[in-house]
Amino acid sequence: MRIRKAVIPAAGLGVRFLPATKAQPKEMLPIVDIPTIQYIVEEAVNSGIEDLIIITGRNKRAIEDHFDRTPVLEEELRKKNKNELLALVRDISELVDIHYIRQKEPLGLGHAVFCARKFIGNEPFAVLLGDDVIRSKTPCLKQMLDLYEEMPGAVLAVREVPEADVGKYGILDAEKIREGVFRVRDLVEKPAPGKAPSRLAIMGRYILAPRIFEILAETPPGAGGEIQLTDALRVLCREQPVYGLAFKGRRFDVGDKLGYLKATVEFALDRPDLTDEFAAYLKELVRDLG
Repeated sequence: MRIRKAVIPAAGLGVRFLPATKAQPKEMLPIVDIPTIQYIVEEAVNSGIEDLIIITGRNKRAIEDHFDRTPVLEEELRKKNKNELLALVRDISELVDIHYIRQKEPLGLGHAVFCARKFIGNEPFAVLLGDDVIRSKTPCLKQMLDLYEEMPGAVLAVREVPEADVGKYGILDAEKIREGVFRVRDLVEKPAPGKAPSRLAIMGRYILAPRIFEILAETPPGAGGEIQLTDALRVLCREQPVYGLAFKGRRFDVGDKLGYLKATVEFALDRPDLTDEFAAYLKELVRDLG
């Protein structure tokens, strides 16, 4: 069955970016001049997704406003003949059909995905986390969908991480099938260094079967007292194939301050209107600091 729908959990409090996120969603923090969540939405659209549901929480209204029409702003831009900006603003509201539902309590990623069950229905779907921005020639989700068409089953985007970092991720116990593709035997949520079955970490992209909702309904709170998606995936991989795909591309953890800064620098250097002056500034800065 072709995958048409995707879920973007965006109900987190963003405590790692306080005070900037005290009154605005962390998903709206810009990488240069584009909100982080727009990169995630564009990845889904460019992968062929037709319908999106964003799981929000309190103080997330700015996300809905961003993807909505803004008649007053559009009219002002039209009067001033700022046609390029007008087209840019309108294009954002026409990217894809977006639906919203609130996660009323911060009960974890597994619970956030569970909130989408009525929207998804009985069909496979994708999940994209907003903390992971991935730059690649072929969108990361499209790479996963291509594997799904070849080998039907759940698909997880994975990447090897340093041993010291395994405690930050869901980690795979997996068998290599071919270069970049793994069959998952089990998963562990945030294991201690030295106790992880591998260094293959889930990188915030999932293709899941609707069976996951039934499993999540019976999943008790796990690490951090939250309902963990990884715990439900452990059950799923005993019932049906689950694969890990080592995707091609550069991944930025924009939920981390250093990752966010790296993303900002690299995206800015890739902008034709910024690259020359910004690169010259960075060279001058390195020289002065050295």
